[in-house]
Amino acid sequence: MQGHHTSIRTADIHRAIAFYQALGFEMEERFTTGYTLACWLAGPGGRLELIQIPEPQPAPDAFGDEHYVGYYHLSFNLTQELINGQSLAEWLQALGDRLTAASLDLKVLLPPSQQVIGDRCYQVAFIADPDGLPLEFLQDLGPASRQ
Repeated sequence: MQGHHTSIRTADIHRAIAFYQALGFEMEERFTTGYTLACWLAGPGGRLELIQIPEPQPAPDAFGDEHYVGYYHLSFNLTQELINGQSLAEWLQALGDRLTAASLDLKVLLPPSQQVIGDRCYQVAFIADPDGLPLEFLQDLGPASRQ
């Protein structure tokens, strides 16, 4: 079985499109679903479906609420993108510049830090999309024993 897409409900589809385009996603198709706007974006790690929600309610704080249960975050492996020696912190700075150019803010939930996960060491950072959805960015630094 292969995944098809990740669907994100958003309060402002135009703001969400600009944000995900700054991450490297490209517009694939715009459409309506029922009575609201939607689109497919293709990019790193697959496809996103954005759906604008009329009269949106605030989303739960999946990152800050330690008792939250449910879908938690999307995760992107940047190891190949950072192969030229760029650090995750530098990549986030460049993302912040792209977001500023699109009149959006970069909200960092967790600045880059090293974490051992299983037998690997990763540089990990979390940011929030315009609706507060946590997004994780990983850089594989190699086996944990070498760190």
